[in-house]
Parts: sequence; C-alpha cells; structure tokens
Amino acid sequence: MSVGLPRDRWRWVLWAVLSGGFLLVNFHRVSTAVLAESLGRAFDTTGAQLGLLHASFFYIYAGLQLPAGVLADRAGTRRVAAAGVAVMSVGVVWFALADSLVSGFAGRALVGLGGSVCYIAILRFCANWFRDDQFATMTGWTVAAAGLGGVLATTPLALAVEATGWRTTLLVTAAVGGVLAVGIFALVRDSPEKAGFLPVEGATPPTRSVDLGTVWSNVVRVLRDRETWILGVMLFFVIGTNFTVLGLWGVPFVVDVYGTTVAAASTVVLVGNVGLLLGPPVVGTLSDRIGRRTDVILASAVVFTLSYGVVFLVVTPPLVVFAALLFLAMFSNGGTLLAYTVAKERHAASASGTVTGTVNSLGYFGAAVFPALMGVVLDAYWTGRTVDGARVYTVPGYRVAFGLATATGVVAVACAVYLHVRTSSGANARAVPADD
Repeated sequence: MSVGLPRDRWRWVLWAVLSGGFLLVNFHRVSTAVLAESLGRAFDTTGAQLGLLHASFFYIYAGLQLPAGVLADRAGTRRVAAAGVAVMSVGVVWFALADSLVSGFAGRALVGLGGSVCYIAILRFCANWFRDDQFATMTGWTVAAAGLGGVLATTPLALAVEATGWRTTLLVTAAVGGVLAVGIFALVRDSPEKAGFLPVEGATPPTRSVDLGTVWSNVVRVLRDRETWILGVMLFFVIGTNFTVLGLWGVPFVVDVYGTTVAAASTVVLVGNVGLLLGPPVVGTLSDRIGRRTDVILASAVVFTLSYGVVFLVVTPPLVVFAALLFLAMFSNGGTLLAYTVAKERHAASASGTVTGTVNSLGYFGAAVFPALMGVVLDAYWTGRTVDGARVYTVPGYRVAFGLATATGVVAVACAVYLHVRTSSGANARAVPADD
C-alpha cells in the first residue's frame, strides 16, 4: 500500500489526499462571496435570505461536529472522510441544479452535511500519524489547505463563472470531489500499523475499538470542562466573523463601496484567503517550536479585533489598506485555531476527535449565525437600488456590519485573556486521563 515509500513520506501523501477533500470543503463554504450576485439574481433574494442560503451549509456543518468527532474516533479517518467528500459532491450537484431558493438551501445543506466530517477526520489522522508535538503544526498545514481552497474560490472562481456560468463551474468541482472520495477510500489508512508500518513514537495511539461507554464518558468529560466552552465561544466569534466576511459579504462590500467589478473585488478577498493560507502553518509551527499556546492565542485575538476595528472606524480605507487588514484578520485565525491543540492536550487519546469536534462545533455555529445577522443589518440600510437584479447596500450599513465584527473581536479577546490567565496561574492544570 505504501508503494515503497518510507512511513514519514507516505504519511504526507495520505495527508495531501485528505487535504484535497478539505480544500474543496472550504472552497464551497466561502464560494458564495463570488457567487452572491449570481445567486441573488437566480433565486431573487434579500440580503437576509442570501445570508441564510450561505449559512445553510453551516447549520448542518456546525451541528454535526461533535457527532463527527465521535464517528472519527469509532470508525476511523478513511471511511469517514471518503463518505463525507462523496456526500458533499452529491450536494454540490443538487445545489448547481437547484431552481428555487428552497431547493438551493437544501442542496447547500447537503454540502455542509458531507463537509462536516472532513476536518475532524483529518485531525484524527494527524493525531495517529504525527507526534503530539507536531500536532499544532499539522493543524496549521491542514487549515492552510483550506486557505488554498479559499484562494481558488476568489478570482479563479470569478473567471470560471464569467466563462462558463456558476452552475457548470460547480458541476466540475463536484466531479473533482467524486474522484477525491475514491482516492481517499483507496489510499488512506487510519494508522501507520494499518498501512504496514511501525507506530509513530510520541503520536496518539489508534483507538481501534472504542466502546460506547468510553465514548459517552469522553463526551461528558469534554462538555463538563469549562475550557471547552471558553475555547468554543472564542471560535464562535472569530470563525463566525471571518467566514461571514470572507465567504459572503467581503466581495459585495468592495463592489458596493469601491465601485469595482466582482472579478476585481474577488482579487481583494483573495488577499484575505492568502492570510488564511499562511497564518495557520506559520503560527502553528511557531507555537510547537516555542512550546507556548495561550499567549499566542491572545496576541492573535488582539490582531483580529484591531483589523476589523480599523475598517469600522474608517469604513472606506484605501483599497490596498482594506486588503491588508483582511489579510491580517485571516492570518490571525492561525493563532486562534491553536484552540484545537489546547483542547486536544487536555483530554485522553480516545477523546481526540470528540473534543476537537466539540470545539469546532461551537466555532462553526458562529458561521451559521453571523451571515444572516449581517444580512439583516444591511437590509435595514438598503435604499431600494439594485444593479442587474442584485441589491446594492450602503456605506452606513457596512459600517454597522463591521462594528458588529469588531464587537465579536472584543469578546474573543476577553475569552483569550481568561484562558491565558487561567493557564499562567496554573488554575486550569489538568491531568489527562489515560485510556483503558
């Protein structure tokens, strides 16, 4: 199965195949920024309805993160990830062929259903195939793969839509997803032992057969841990805000406020996706090397807040400045995502998927809430003007929306301060329970 490659090289091949599926997950969850005008015309939506359509992905995605974690712990990465990418691809076909808002909502929800298991499954893979002191680094590289998907969902997607239309473009991505699902099932193995290698010293051992009693004990322990909720609330605001701006309202903001085309606006948002691509691996690697977590999380939350705060105060900074601020907001995401590492390090190996799934669930509930909330804000300031069937929103409306983004940052900083103080004082020191 390893085609003659040594273990340490083969694991990168398997990680790359898995990350290809996760790349597509992020492509689809942020693609609505570029597709916003096309979807608004196709389904005749208000801002709130467009926000709900975008968020339909996250309603399912967020709700299934804890079950996805439990599933990954019990069934393993290979079957969970392959099935998830396959279901996601079916949902993309449905969404591309939808002829009504309700049908589009259902199709995008199915995309979220399939995509919901991919990230947690990859983290489970990384826990088994890489040492514990490499976990933050691998989490960073995995999110970087998502960032690359976000880059493809900007200017490349805009150009493809201009050339072939949004429906045809999405059908092509569905075909790519189908190929990846087959590749994951054929190649990936849950642990080095199942691929015929010796286990990785210092890695989380494979859970093999986790009985339901252990699963339930893990769930209870994770949910009773106060830090689980602190980490989750912080990600609720950071992930919710970033994916709302990056995945939906960033492109319309640039089009409406700066008077650019969708293709030009998508290039600005591309800069933000580059930040998401670079931030997680850079910050994750730094954190593993210096052995520090919560102070890096705190610094990142402050940068996140200041980035949106400048947009709120200025509203129309030079376009290059807005692009830089968006880059910083997304780059800082790499620091706050250390929440997954902090959460994993607090619990037993058998709970690896459960705890990361729980924290991820809380984070992505933010991405389910904020798109429609910002849509309501923008609708309140809509002047009634449309261009080619798409609503045009006002500068005051966007100012309130970015004020909301800044407020979410303040709450995220408060969570990070609490976590850092608790860690520094030793108040949250915790003995990780051993697996049976």
